[in-house]
Amino acid sequence: MSTFISMVAFALVAAISPGPVNLVALASGARHGVRASMALVTGATLGFTLLLLLTGFGLHEMLVRMPWLTAAIRWAGVAFLLYMAWRLATDSGELGGEKAGQKPSWSHGAAIQWLNPKAWLAAVAGMGTYASTADAHAVWLFAGVYFIVCYCSIASWAVAGSFLQQHVRTAHRVRLFNRALAAMLVLSVLYLMAGAGAR
Repeated sequence: MSTFISMVAFALVAAISPGPVNLVALASGARHGVRASMALVTGATLGFTLLLLLTGFGLHEMLVRMPWLTAAIRWAGVAFLLYMAWRLATDSGELGGEKAGQKPSWSHGAAIQWLNPKAWLAAVAGMGTYASTADAHAVWLFAGVYFIVCYCSIASWAVAGSFLQQHVRTAHRVRLFNRALAAMLVLSVLYLMAGAGAR
């Protein structure tokens, strides 16, 4: 039972702490509301769970043997997240019509996770801790625990964003909000890269 509690604690700390996906969920909740953001939340959760399972069943070993692939994934993720920050920073802030921006999709959520350095670090660290022997039961148990915790954590950021809707009802405020999120997204990427470089 203590291992299970430890899994839950690890997943909660890793999933609910500020990071690129959570910031995007916050922005989505503020811009589109909770219901529309659930597609993003679901996609991000499924995307991470798949990454976690693949890591547990051998992807980690492949990455150890091919360090260039790890670096390529990391830099692709950095480029993608910085592109997302640029999109947020240059968004018009229009609240209605076609200029209001596309509603988030599940595929967008999944793509964010696969290009998110934080997700890769959490997957490798988590599976290395709880399923280092690639025991199928341990891999599936940890992935199941993480699925529930991850979904609830990302959803809570979307809900928090929806509470900000009343404060960002004008295009000017939306632009300010988006630029603040873009800056936080860039800072989170830099922080994650510094942490990865220190390893």
